[in-house]
Amino acid sequence: MGYVSAVPVPQPRAAAASAADSRRSLAVALLLGAVGATVVLLSSGRIWAEGRAAVGGGTLPLNAEGSDVTGVPTALAIVGLAALVAVFAVRRAGRLLVAALLALSGAGAALASFLGASDSAALDEKAARTTGDTAATVDALTHTVWPYVTVAGGLLILLAGLLALRYGKQWPAMSGRYERDGTPRPRKAAVVDPDRPEDLWKALDRGEDPTREG
Repeated sequence: MGYVSAVPVPQPRAAAASAADSRRSLAVALLLGAVGATVVLLSSGRIWAEGRAAVGGGTLPLNAEGSDVTGVPTALAIVGLAALVAVFAVRRAGRLLVAALLALSGAGAALASFLGASDSAALDEKAARTTGDTAATVDALTHTVWPYVTVAGGLLILLAGLLALRYGKQWPAMSGRYERDGTPRPRKAAVVDPDRPEDLWKALDRGEDPTREG
């Protein structure tokens, strides 16, 4: 009488599809994170707000760049880039923490940019500094599209972080000089030429016996 094995038969197609999904999510996350951080860094240096301050009998045009309004998006974009690289340097719980940091960096950059899109404090401060009147404010205040471009960049970083949280455990880690069990890989012994005194001294510095044949 025959027996039916309860051990599941491996599914090569399913494994190949899973590997393809992992590679695809990795490529998309890298692209989104890199593009998002670049967008945030570049658009934070653009003009976000424009206005005019009353000076004497006329008005003086003023403008404020994103970095004048808030430095949070730029700082978080740099943190996001560092987290994007660190995702591949850590494993297991560490990778989840770094992926969460990546997502939070994107969310924070997007939120700070959105709040700064209607901010007038930076221009009011410039008006006070330019006119010498601490009570001076800016009239005819207008905002450009760049704060919302920065928001979009932050959202791209956020999406990269969400992909890392979802698929990061399937991604490969950076190869180091340690094996999977944490033990260091054996180093090849350096070749010592007995006719070269400098090789003998280097061998002694490494704690090796230069007279021993390899």
